[in-house]
Amino acid sequence: MNISPVNHFNQITQSTWESLNQSQSTLLDWHFLNDLEIAGCVSEGAGWTPHHLLLGDNEGVLPSYLKTHSWGEFVFDWNWAEAYERYGVEYYPKLVTAIPFTPISSDKLVSQSLSQSSIVESVITHCKSQGIHSWHMLFCQPMDNTHPDLFERHTVQFHWFNRGYNSFDEFLLTFTARQRKNVRKERQSVVNQGIEIKHYRGNEVTPELLDYFFEAYQSSYHKREHQPHLNRGFFEFFIEHLPDKILLMMASRDDEFVASAFYIVDDNALYGRYWGCREEVNNLHFELCYYQGIEYCITHNLAVFNPGAQGEHKIKRGFEPVTTYSYHWIAHEGFRDAIGDYCKEEREQLAHYKEQCKSLLPFKQTP
Repeated sequence: MNISPVNHFNQITQSTWESLNQSQSTLLDWHFLNDLEIAGCVSEGAGWTPHHLLLGDNEGVLPSYLKTHSWGEFVFDWNWAEAYERYGVEYYPKLVTAIPFTPISSDKLVSQSLSQSSIVESVITHCKSQGIHSWHMLFCQPMDNTHPDLFERHTVQFHWFNRGYNSFDEFLLTFTARQRKNVRKERQSVVNQGIEIKHYRGNEVTPELLDYFFEAYQSSYHKREHQPHLNRGFFEFFIEHLPDKILLMMASRDDEFVASAFYIVDDNALYGRYWGCREEVNNLHFELCYYQGIEYCITHNLAVFNPGAQGEHKIKRGFEPVTTYSYHWIAHEGFRDAIGDYCKEEREQLAHYKEQCKSLLPFKQTP
């Protein structure tokens, strides 16, 4: 199959993308992926060189990037890169098929007519011809039949599921008495500290609100001595192009903002969250990033709330462990078997970990 790499997402016309992409996810919207590039969040200078793969005669697209580092992926391969370095072997460049900075599962092999096996074989052939050392497809749908040299990795995230609740209190009735009391105590403590929370959708997000949010968002990275992945321009473009897909929550006390959280909405799900705070307020993170999101889903009849990667503290607040999938091809024959064995052992460990997490959920035991 012919593969044509393109180095700007807007070289794929919006009509072509929409004819191939049947997903309702905001994160696969043409504007979302294009906005990341026109804002400069992904670029050669950022170590995310666009290398989107057009398949056949506009029969499929893989949103992809050539990487010179492993930041912003959330499926960690730093130890693989370090092993290569110890043996004097180059690990980068690598090809990553993903939505940058977004650990959320969605379609990554975007096609209505091509088989998974033909796409995978063609991408591996492309990587070999271009001297690309590995290919990583992150947070994708699980694949039925894979290439023998394509290794499956798992991660565990914690998602909330709406089982027809009419209110947050009805959701809490599924908890044990002790866990229900803990959640109510956390939420009440935020009220007792004089915190007021307001929601803003799309065009309600004024430049002043965006200024505060972005300052707080930056500070959450600077505290860890990191640079934020997204710049203010991206959020401006996002609000302009997809206003109905945005939810900004602002927390204030005495008419002064103290924290904010930026959510992404689609027809079925809520995704969080870009969070930051100006002032540390006890339990405000849980309220703004978890409980408010759950309430929003219940009110607007959204089925799933995905609050982002990692975070075992989500379990006792009603977020259930789920498996996410990624697939990896390694060019170097000397490392291929070792990495394959690593992925197999990791899957077994994570299956055990997931069962342990299930045992910690706050829900009442069913007879």
